[in-house]
Amino acid sequence: MASTDTKAGAGRTDDLEGLEAGLDALDTVETRRTPLRETLLRKVLPPVVAVVLVLVVWQLLVWAEVTDAYKLPAPSAVWDSLSRMWLQGTLFGVMWTSVSRALLGFVLALAIGTPLGLLVARVKVVRAAIGPVLSGLQSLPSVAWVPPAVLWLGLNDRMMFAVILLGAVPSIANGLVAGVDQVPPLFLRAGRTLGATGLRGAWHVVMPAALPGYLAGLKQGWAFSWRSLMAAEIIASSPELGLGLGQLLENGRNNSDMPGIFLAILLILLVGIAVDLLVFSPLERAVLRRRGLLGRG
Repeated sequence: MASTDTKAGAGRTDDLEGLEAGLDALDTVETRRTPLRETLLRKVLPPVVAVVLVLVVWQLLVWAEVTDAYKLPAPSAVWDSLSRMWLQGTLFGVMWTSVSRALLGFVLALAIGTPLGLLVARVKVVRAAIGPVLSGLQSLPSVAWVPPAVLWLGLNDRMMFAVILLGAVPSIANGLVAGVDQVPPLFLRAGRTLGATGLRGAWHVVMPAALPGYLAGLKQGWAFSWRSLMAAEIIASSPELGLGLGQLLENGRNNSDMPGIFLAILLILLVGIAVDLLVFSPLERAVLRRRGLLGRG
């Protein structure tokens, strides 16, 4: 009998050790440095191949003469426009005019949208009063704000920033509200038990827990900032405002310069892709990695 009890006890001990080992394995996030060759094959090669395919299809359409030449310029014509701006020394100036406006406007929207979203998420009366308005503003096209902003503020940078704020603030605030709504109530109760209430609880408990949703709101807020600025620059172009990408696009239309129009579109797209790859994608990977959600594949 004693031998049987000993074997049973040993079996339970082995089971417990196996369970502990399994839990440790679940908690362990495998981290290894990705070789450069693998990074190039998985991250760099696919977009490069996609760009090459687009250029090939574009050139084939030009050769097939699917439409008039002035409607669909060849990639070489767009490259000539790019080279001309480069030689004139205006390329980076035009891009920086728009990028600097968008970045400053986004920072202002971030400073306004974050406390506003936290207030809407945490105060029921404020949510009932402002929540539907924020959702409605988010669905309103940013271009609708350009005419009244011009009449209110005139053709200046303040008008540009006003349009950016009206387009980006609702997205940032709603993203934070969605993130806060997904915070488990247990986290909030634990925070209150440890004395994290008020602003301290918002900073140490609510914001970290709502970070994924908040980050999604920031990403969408930047997209709205960029789109709002382009709409404002296209509609409210003026020599006093300087030459940005939106004005470059509008000038191409006024001059019937289709290569210039394509170049402006590609530059606008390039800035959007660059900000996503250099800013938001690393932030998303960092958040997922800290939470053990970054997939190995």
